[in-house]
Amino acid sequence: MIRYEVLQNIAPLLRDHLVVCNIGIPSQELHAIDDQPSNFYMLGTMGLASSIGLGLALSQPKTVIAIDGDGSVLTNLGTLPTIANNPAGNFILLIVDNGSYGSTGDQPTYTGKKTSLAKMAEAAGCDRVVECQAEDTGTVLQAAIEAGEMTIIVCKCQSGNVKMPVITMDPVVIRDRFMAAVQA
Repeated sequence: MIRYEVLQNIAPLLRDHLVVCNIGIPSQELHAIDDQPSNFYMLGTMGLASSIGLGLALSQPKTVIAIDGDGSVLTNLGTLPTIANNPAGNFILLIVDNGSYGSTGDQPTYTGKKTSLAKMAEAAGCDRVVECQAEDTGTVLQAAIEAGEMTIIVCKCQSGNVKMPVITMDPVVIRDRFMAAVQA
């Protein structure tokens, strides 16, 4: 399974929650699969979906699911100890680990070699870390939602992109409708 297929499978689980989605193609894919006002599409700032998601979870009670990529997390490794030391029971970080920088041409990341983001999250102090295969992501995500505990999920999937149109929605519109969903 590639990231697009993972997102297709979990889209129904995301609908009732606040979602912060990684930049580039992941946001384009989620937008095309199931656009929701409760989805915040990152159009820039690589590596910050997890940080923004944590801040959002700490500031309000709704469940927040940050969808990030291995390449983005590798560019902001400081996010893992920050998450570990600022636990929010309503925060789930889903790292879609396809072993590549998917939005910039599928250049390989080190997670396709020896580096384990699950072990890095554990070493940073994150208590509940689950690594799963792509086809198990929905089950693992549902369990994390039901547990009500901060969870880091590392979903191992294949590299590859589906050709997607860019999100034409103005960033201000994305922000405003997301803010309305947060406040609802």
